[in-house]
Amino acid sequence: MPNVAHSPLAVSSRSTPSPKSARPNVQQVALGDIVFRTWYPSYYPEEIVGRDVDRLYVCQWCFKYCRELVPFLAHGELCHARIEPPPGRLIYVKGDYTIYEVDGEEDQLFCQNLSLFAKLFLDNKSVFFDVASFNYYLLVLSPPDGPHAEGQSQVIGFFSKEKMSWDNNNLACILVFPPWQRKGLGKILMGLSYELSRLDDRVGGPEKPLSEFGRIGYLKFWQARVANTILEMKNKTTLSVEEIAAACWMLSEDVVSTLREMDVLGTKRRNDGSIVVSKARVREWVTSNQVDLVPPVDEDGFADGYLVEEEG
Repeated sequence: MPNVAHSPLAVSSRSTPSPKSARPNVQQVALGDIVFRTWYPSYYPEEIVGRDVDRLYVCQWCFKYCRELVPFLAHGELCHARIEPPPGRLIYVKGDYTIYEVDGEEDQLFCQNLSLFAKLFLDNKSVFFDVASFNYYLLVLSPPDGPHAEGQSQVIGFFSKEKMSWDNNNLACILVFPPWQRKGLGKILMGLSYELSRLDDRVGGPEKPLSEFGRIGYLKFWQARVANTILEMKNKTTLSVEEIAAACWMLSEDVVSTLREMDVLGTKRRNDGSIVVSKARVREWVTSNQVDLVPPVDEDGFADGYLVEEEG
C-alpha cells in the first residue's frame, strides 16, 4: 500500500444501501488512502470524534481513529502494525488472500476498533467492547510477494464468531468493506465459517435474524453449497433434507429455505416422513442458472497443522 503521508485520498465509487435507520453521524471514512461514505450511525465515543463528523480517519492497519488529518498521517508513519502481519495467527492462504484468526481476549483493542469501524456499515450488530468472548477471522488482501510483505497487506473484511454458542451459530457478524464488495469475497468468509462447524463437529449457521443484504448473500452461498453437495453424492438419486444438512454442516431450516428458493423440493416423502430431493432437478437448476459450484474455501489452503490441531 502507498505511504499514506504522501498519497492523495482516493474516493471509492461503491454504491451504498438506502438504510431506513437514522442518518449516519459520520458522513465519510478515510481508511488509509481510500475515502468512502458510511451507511449507518456509529458508536464511536462522542467525546473523541464528536456528534456530527464530516470525515473520520481510520488506520488501515490497526483501525485506530481520529478526526484530524495531521495526527492521522503522523500515526501512519509510526504505526507498528504497518510493518507487522495482522494480529492472531495465519490459518489460511489462497492466491492473493489470507485469513488470520484473532482471539478477542488477547487483542481486545484491535477487535474493539475493528468492530467500531464495522458498525458504520452494519445496521443490526452492536458488540464493540465485550469482544473477549469472540474470535475474529480477518480476510486480508496480500501483495504478490507474500502475506508478510512490509506495509502491504490490507484487511478487507472479517467475520466474528462466539467461542461458545448455545445456538450453534458459526458466525455472529460479517462484513466485506465497501471498496472490496461485489467481488465474491463474502463467500470465502461464509465458507470458512462452515469449515469451523465441521471442525467443531456440529451443524451450524449464522446468527439470526439476517439483514436484507445478509440474506441475499447467504442465499447465493447456500444454493451453491447445497447443489454441490447433492451432486457430489454419486451413489444416490434422491436425498432427504436431513442427509443434505448433515453433509453440508448446515441447519435443516437453512437447507429447506434454500431448496424452496431453488424450487427443487419434491412432493414425495419417505416412510419416515422426510422430504425427498431429486438430483435431476438440482442438476437442471445448476445448468439453467449457470452456477459456479467450485467451493470458495480450499482445504489445501489451510496452514499446516491447523485442521489437525482443531480436530484434536
